[in-house]
Amino acid sequence: MHWVHFIPILTTILAIYFFIQIFRHYQSKKSAQYLLWWMLGVLTYGMGTLAESINTLFGVMSWNVTYWYIVGALLGGFPLAQGTVYLLLKPKPARLLGIVFSSLIVIAAICVVLSPVDTTVLADGRLSGKALTWQWVRYFSPLINLYSFVFLFGGAIYSAIKYYRDARNDVRFLGNVFIAIGALLPGIGGSFTRMGYVEVLYVTELLGLLSIYYGYQIIKKDRSTSIHKVQAATV
Repeated sequence: MHWVHFIPILTTILAIYFFIQIFRHYQSKKSAQYLLWWMLGVLTYGMGTLAESINTLFGVMSWNVTYWYIVGALLGGFPLAQGTVYLLLKPKPARLLGIVFSSLIVIAAICVVLSPVDTTVLADGRLSGKALTWQWVRYFSPLINLYSFVFLFGGAIYSAIKYYRDARNDVRFLGNVFIAIGALLPGIGGSFTRMGYVEVLYVTELLGLLSIYYGYQIIKKDRSTSIHKVQAATV
C-alpha cells in the first residue's frame, strides 16, 4: 500500500486539533453562530478523513462506505459554508437556508443508510459512491456541494476582495485568500477521485485543511475591525 493512503490519518489528527481551537474560540463567543457552524464543519471534515483512515487500516467495509458517503459526499463542506452564510447574511435568511439544506441532507442520509452496499465493485480498495446499489441517491450531493462551494469559496473570495480594497486590512485579505484556497483544493481532489485517483483527494484534503487553518489563525490574531458586522460584534 502506498504511503499516500495513510495521509487521511494525519488529516484526521489535524482536524481534531483544529476543532479544539475553534471550540475554545466559540466558548468565549457563544453568540457567534458562524463559529458554531465552523466548529461543526471541522468536525465533519475530520469524520470524513476518519472514514478514509479506517478504510486504509482495515479495508473496505459496507458500513464504512455508508458512513463515508454521508459525512464526506453529503455533509462535506456544508457546515463550514453555513458558517460563512451566517457571517455574510442576516440571521433570518441564514437560518432559512440552514433549515432547507439541513433537511435535504437528512433526507439524503436516510436514503443512503437504506441503500444496500455492494463492496464487490470496490475491488481496488478505494472508497466510492458506486458501491451504493441505489445509484440515484448520488444525485443529492451535487446540489449540496454546489451550495457549499458557492458560500465557502465564494464567501472567502468576496471577503478577500472587500479587504483588498481596504489598505488597512491586508492581513484579513491574506487570511481569506488562504481559506478560499483551502475550500477549492478538496473539490479538485474530488474531481480526480471520480477518475479513479483517490490519492489526489487525500493530498488535497490535508493541504486544504492546512490552508483553512492558517487562514483562520491569521484572521483570529488580527486586531483590525472586521467588515462583517456579526464578526465585528463577537470576535
